[in-house]
Amino acid sequence: MATEVDNAPAVPAAEEKKEEVAEVEATPVVEESTEKPVEEVKEAPKEAAPAKEPAPKKPNVFKQNFEKDVVYLYQFARTTSLPSLSPYVLKVETWLRLSGLKYENVDHKFKLYSKKGQLPFVEVNGQQICDSSNIIKELSQKFEKDIDAGLNNEQKTISHAMISMVENHLTFVIMAWRAKNPGEMVNGYKINFQQSLGSKIPNAILNFLFKVNYGHRASKKVKAQGIGVHKPEEIVEMGKEDLKALSELLADKPFFFGDEPTLLDVVVFASTAQIYFISDDAKYALKEFMVEQCANLVGHVSRIKERCYSDWDEICNNLELNPHLPKPEPEVKENKEGADTEKAAEEEKDSDKELVKEKVDEKIDENKEKEVAAE
Repeated sequence: MATEVDNAPAVPAAEEKKEEVAEVEATPVVEESTEKPVEEVKEAPKEAAPAKEPAPKKPNVFKQNFEKDVVYLYQFARTTSLPSLSPYVLKVETWLRLSGLKYENVDHKFKLYSKKGQLPFVEVNGQQICDSSNIIKELSQKFEKDIDAGLNNEQKTISHAMISMVENHLTFVIMAWRAKNPGEMVNGYKINFQQSLGSKIPNAILNFLFKVNYGHRASKKVKAQGIGVHKPEEIVEMGKEDLKALSELLADKPFFFGDEPTLLDVVVFASTAQIYFISDDAKYALKEFMVEQCANLVGHVSRIKERCYSDWDEICNNLELNPHLPKPEPEVKENKEGADTEKAAEEEKDSDKELVKEKVDEKIDENKEKEVAAE
């Protein structure tokens, strides 16, 4: 049987040898090079450029160009009756003056509030501090200005209790009266909204907007606190009890714990000033009671005022926020010719004088001529 085999095509022997020779000849001869291989020059690794330091973050405060260790107090505009209608603002500013810290008032312009939505608040060294009690506490520690350092433990306990009564009770008694009588409040404190706000809107419209807005907001606050649910005459009696307690504690001393004011004196002043400095144009039962029954509290208000606010009249008359700071020198403007305005004004005055003198001389000469002609 034939077996199926795949056979390659036959190649003659002579041709096979030729092919072998051809393959040998075709194989390239590699000659060894006598030249030394050129060493590869490796470049030195480049030094990594120093990482750029991130730009320092701007402090999260309104006053970016602040001065070191200056306290910036954000508060309301001044009034003609007292430096502030907010007992909390007046408390902080009075403490700042009493402690001798350098500070600057900033008008919040009804748009600058703290992170907690409160006034007052302060900024110091790029840090914001909210709430009047926290402000005083933190600044006292930072600048070592504890005006209660001389009190013993019993006095500190009494101080804490009385401050709580004033700020959590008496202050809301005052607010309840204002909420119920916003018109009397405007008249009693002689508030000129057009002047305070620098607005061109007529005062009648501003007064109306204030009465509606403040009356509504203040009523909500005093009701939430609890005092607002009582009748007006009941709230007045509560306020009288607070004033009587303060008067008995003060007795015949200049300040509550002796000859030097403490934080309790500051807090009491900030609230009783709201009562005492209201004009007699507004009928306010608490003021009548304070004057008639708590004369020592009237003396206390006057002593703190004299001690801390030698510029009281300047504040109330001119509504200046910072009369305690040195005033910058007025800039001298130059006119078109490059001369000082002041110098130009003096030259103009001299020119006017010479012109008047010439006119007078001319008139005298005319009169002489007439006399000579008459003769």
